[in-house]
Formats: sequence, structure tokens, C-alpha cells
Amino acid sequence: MKRLKLTAAILSSLALAACGGDGKDGANGTDGANGAAGDNGVNSLIAQVVLEAGHGECPLGGVAIHSGLDVDASGMLDESEITETNYVCNNDAFELQLLHFADVDGGRDIINNAVRFSALVKSFKNDYANTLLLSSGDNWIPGPEYNVASDNALRPVLGVTGTGRAHVAYLNALGVQASVFGNHEFDLGTGEVAALLSAEASGDNAWAGARFPYLSANIDFSTDANLAPLVGANGAPAAALKNKIAASTVITVGGQRVGVVGATTSTLHSISSPGDVTIAPADSADINALAASIQASVDELTATGINKVIVLAHMQQIAIERELATLLSDVDIIVAGGSNTLLADTNDRLRGGDTAVDTYPLVFDSAADEPTLVVNTDGDYTYLGRLVVSFDSNGVIIPSLMDDAINGVYAADETGLIENGLGVSDAIAEVKAISDTLTSALAARAGNVFGSTSVYLNGERSAVRSEETNFGSLTAQANLEYAQLTDASVAVSIKNGGGIRASIGYCSVPPGATGDDAVVCNAPAGIEGINNPGEVSQLDLEIALRFNNSLSLVTLTGEQLKQVLEHGVAASSDGATPGQFPQVAGIRFSFDTAQTAQTVDDSVSPPAVSTAGSRIRNLVVLDSNGAQADGSEVVVVENGVLNPTAASQTFRVVTLGFLAGGGDRYPFPSGAGANIVDLEAEGVQTGNTVFADDGTEQDALAEYMFTHYPADDSDATPSFSVEDVSAEQDVVIQNLSKVAADTVLSAD
Repeated sequence: MKRLKLTAAILSSLALAACGGDGKDGANGTDGANGAAGDNGVNSLIAQVVLEAGHGECPLGGVAIHSGLDVDASGMLDESEITETNYVCNNDAFELQLLHFADVDGGRDIINNAVRFSALVKSFKNDYANTLLLSSGDNWIPGPEYNVASDNALRPVLGVTGTGRAHVAYLNALGVQASVFGNHEFDLGTGEVAALLSAEASGDNAWAGARFPYLSANIDFSTDANLAPLVGANGAPAAALKNKIAASTVITVGGQRVGVVGATTSTLHSISSPGDVTIAPADSADINALAASIQASVDELTATGINKVIVLAHMQQIAIERELATLLSDVDIIVAGGSNTLLADTNDRLRGGDTAVDTYPLVFDSAADEPTLVVNTDGDYTYLGRLVVSFDSNGVIIPSLMDDAINGVYAADETGLIENGLGVSDAIAEVKAISDTLTSALAARAGNVFGSTSVYLNGERSAVRSEETNFGSLTAQANLEYAQLTDASVAVSIKNGGGIRASIGYCSVPPGATGDDAVVCNAPAGIEGINNPGEVSQLDLEIALRFNNSLSLVTLTGEQLKQVLEHGVAASSDGATPGQFPQVAGIRFSFDTAQTAQTVDDSVSPPAVSTAGSRIRNLVVLDSNGAQADGSEVVVVENGVLNPTAASQTFRVVTLGFLAGGGDRYPFPSGAGANIVDLEAEGVQTGNTVFADDGTEQDALAEYMFTHYPADDSDATPSFSVEDVSAEQDVVIQNLSKVAADTVLSAD
């Protein structure tokens, strides 16, 4: 027979009141509703059992707790005792359901996911009276769904059309009560942010803007002309902060005030375009200073008597949120964001091919030695996070009352709806209307095809940010060829893996297959009535290369080329997915993460090398433009040593304008010697494909595919067919902790 241990928390002397009726004598006799202690001196020997049947019957959010159980001297009880029917209400305990998500930025069918996601939100809200729905940022990103919101077809669901507004309309329709700023909110500048958050009237139509506050405690928005007018009072009620920005807000639920604080990655200036906002701390590596910025806002809330605080922390790497949990005081829950980290219970069903990184929730001891929970899940509305917790009278979470049968992540796929007794008809009507309208408007983009592939083009975050992929090499090669049409001397192409936002193609698990190896990835399946299998469309590129960065030419010496690549691999390690990781063409190189990583000083613009690195072990320039007079390759680095001759030799390089300007903290040089030329011709669309501006990466790849792998029905026309391989088989970028031998200098 199973024996359950009664912990100190279970046996704590809680204030009890009858849950209905006159109450029942407990062990050795209690005084019924009055809850007087029996002979054992404990209020009915409270046990850690929360009954679904008793849910909702207790006033003021109290938790129904089983009482009247017999325990032995060791504090153990028999499982059979949990069949008793006498229950009491712990009215000092407050039960809260937190629904959460983040990172709607990967392009994984957010339109259909959003509909199913909304059905889960609607259903779960009905289960618990005390519910919050919060986002931990990156709620939009440039791309097809973002752009198409400016089409007149969206007017019926948006009121006033405008780029990005469909994403915000989703948030409003779902009932989001607060969100933190992620990095992608700023990708198109602060003017764009202001236009999305602010309400606007146009004739008889109106755009509501964000009907909830956007938060960040470590950003001073008053220094930016576009956002300063939107700054509201910190700690004000959420209803008073719609269309506004603040460090924190207060949401009243079930008669209880819950404080919500936002915090944004302090690397924001290097990974996005946040204008003139001021971000703390200045040193993005100073986690203690970051914690101090957040703590100041937490303390402002607790000084008003609030004892329940949630921090929405968009830190990009969950390791930072984990550390913050131990540094902060009076914070009960941290909702992580930016890393797409899938946390899940063992009893949570995951979507095909997905694997949990850790358990849900993560539990830490705070700086005040109280429990702090960290939650996160994958993005693009693929999962809804659900956390139901109980707080004691001091606002401290009672971990023993958490139920992993309820807590965890819920897949927003068709099976997920069925598992919860739902269907698409249960979706929030407004969300369904937005999705239907977006789908219709996007069909034209999916029908604009220009290339073909017979293989899956791997743009998965975990791959393009850590190793060479076939898609990374393809788009880098397209940029190289495109640049050479303007400047025939261009020899090298470098872009960041973080700029690739999705794969082209699809992955699935065949029926009956199990395990990670069961996932099969394929070329695009085609959309019935719109395009054919294997065809690459405008929609594919707008999703995968959704930033559509401009292309820039820059001149580097061999020494500077090494420094740029040293930075590209400086943050690489097992399990890490830094956006700065390079995808390249025109060169081959190997790197060793066991060697010293280069550091840069990003307090200057553009960032400059601070400490030299030694991770690049071998590096050769392949293109004939950078070769020796006899046409042989140029060895720039051999066995970790910079070639003295190549160190001063110059190479013309094509990169993204974002990186050339110091984005992702890349130390590209500036000034006359760098001879930087921006290839983008804004508003000009010429050539064989005319949906993207000339001189952008979408235009470069579309033209490259049209020329080399066109979309037509001729058997004589080749499709792109270079399959993606594992890191152990890479030849262009070799991670020496993966490959059997370094072949950079000996490869054909």
C-alpha cells in the first residue's frame, strides 16, 4: 500500500473554515466549522490533497483540502485514507491559473496554430475563475503575416490596416493582459512599435492598438521620441495602461492584486533596432546589475502591499532566467522568453519531433529562500503553458499543492484539441476571423513561385545557429553571386544564422515510428490548388528570411576576416544557439570551442575586438577573386596561426547591412578603408523576380533560384538537391568537437 509523507507545509497551522455544512469531527474530534484543534494539536491534520470535485466551491479562491486523516508517528498516512469525504477550505490559500506563451517569431504555421491555441485558452479560462494570460515577448516579427496586414482585405478584422497589426489583433482577441518587450518587437524600429501599440481612427474605422500594457523595467523609453509619449505610470492597473508602456502593472484577479514586471535582454541594441531607448545594464554580461534593475520595480510593488509577483523576462537564453530566479526576492514566477525552450512534464504529449529540454516548472530557491518557479515553452502558438499554483496567506507559493496532471504544456495541434474535448468550432471567433482573412490574403504569395528543391532546406534554429546547413550555404552563396553582379571582386559571403528564421519544407513522424530518429524531413509538400510539391515561393522566402536584410559590401584584411569569424563562433558551445553563428560561402574554416573565445567591446559603434580569440584553427578563401595569382586558394589561418602574408591582403566581402553596422555585435570595420557599399535600392524591384527590393537577401535568393533551379514542369530543369548533413559530415564549417578530422586545408 502506498504511503504518503506529511510535510511541514502540509501540517502547517492554516486558518480553516467550513466548505459547506456544519463541518465534521476530525481526528480525535474537532469543533467542526470553528476548526479548533483536536487532541493531536493540529488543525484536522491537513493533507496535501486537492480535489477536482471540490474546485470552485470555496469562497475567495480558497483551496479545498482533505482533512481528518490518520497518521502514524513517522508522519506517514495510508493512500486508502484519501477516500474520506470530509474536506475543509483553506481560505488563506489563493489559487491562480497562469496561461502563458512567447516567441511568435518562427513562422511555423502560426495562422492555424493560433486558432487551435485560442480554443485551449478559452476552455482553460472557464476552468479557473482566477486566471491570467501573459506573454513573454516577441509577439511579432517581420514576415508575410506581418506584411500582409497592410492589405485592404484585412480591414474587416483590423479596422484600420497596417503592417504588423494582425499579430497585435491576435493578442487582443486572445485576451492577453500584459506582455514584456522582446527583441523582435523592435526589428523595424521604434516608430513601427508606436504605430502598433497606439490606437488610430480613420473615418468610420478604428484600430484599437494594444488593449494591454507592454512592460520592461530595465528600459528607459523616455529617451526615444517615438515611444516617450506612450510611457505610463509604473504599477498602474493594467486597464489604465492599455496602449501604454511601463515597467510594471497590477492586475486584480479574485480580489487579489498580482504585480507583473517586465524585463528585456540587455543585448537589445546589438540584436535589434530599438532606436534611442536606454537599456540597463550597460554591460549585458552583468546579471547582478540586471537583477538589481528588476528588483527595484519588484520592491515598488511590494511596498504597496502586493505579495504576489510575476516577472516576464525575455532574456534569449533560459540560463539567464534560471540565474535571475536565485538572485531576486519576492518574485513568485518568472515566465521566460526568447529561447523557445520547451519545458514539459513527463505526462505532457509533445508535437511530433519535439523534445523537452527540462521539467515544468523549474523550481528554485529565491534570494529570500522562498520558492520561485520558472516556466517557458516553444513559440509560434505551438504550445500553451498552463501553471496552476496556490499561495499561502503571505503570498508564498505552496509547491506541494502543484499538480503535474494539470500543470505543463498543451500542444495546439489537432490531437491537442481532441485530447481536451475541443474542436476548431471552440476557437475564439475573432481569432478564427483573423486567421481566415490572413490565409486568403497570403494565398497569392504562396502562388508566386520561382524555384524548386528536391530536398528539405534546413533553417531550424538549433542547426543554423550552431553548424553549417544546406539552407545556410545556399542563401550565403546566393548573396555572393548577387554581389558579384555589382562588384566582380567580391570573394566572400558571411551572414548570421539568426537571420534565418525557418526551414523550407516540412518534417513529420511516420505512423508507428518512435524516437528522435523517426522524424523525416522533406521538400515542400505544395499547397493544393496553389503550388506544386518542391516549389519555392515568395511566401517561403518571406517566412524563412523574414527580416529581408539589405546586402552590404565591405573590405576586410585577412586579419579582420579572422576576427569577424572568431566573433561568429565566440558564443558557440554544446547546446547553445547564438544568433551570431555564421553561414558562409567562398570560404572554408574549422573552429575549436575548447580554445579561447574572442570578446568585443560593444560600448563603441561599431563594436571592436576587445580580446583576441583563438578558436579559428584553419581558414581558406576559395573564390578565384581572393586566390593567388596561380588560382590556388588563399590560406588565411593554418593550425591557429594567422598567415603573415594573408593578414594584410584585402578581400571584398558581402554581408548583411545589419551585421556591417555592428548588429549581433559583429566587429566589422567602418571608415574609408572598409569601403562599405549598401546594395539595397529601396522601392526598386527589377529582374526576374520582383516582389522584394533589389539588393536584399530575399531578392538575391529568388534570383539565384530562378537562374539555377527554376520552377517549371520540365524534367530537364534541375532542382536544388544538396541534402543537409549532420555536423559530423560538414566540410565548409567544421566544428572540431564533432568532425573526425579537420579537412579544411585538404578538401577538394
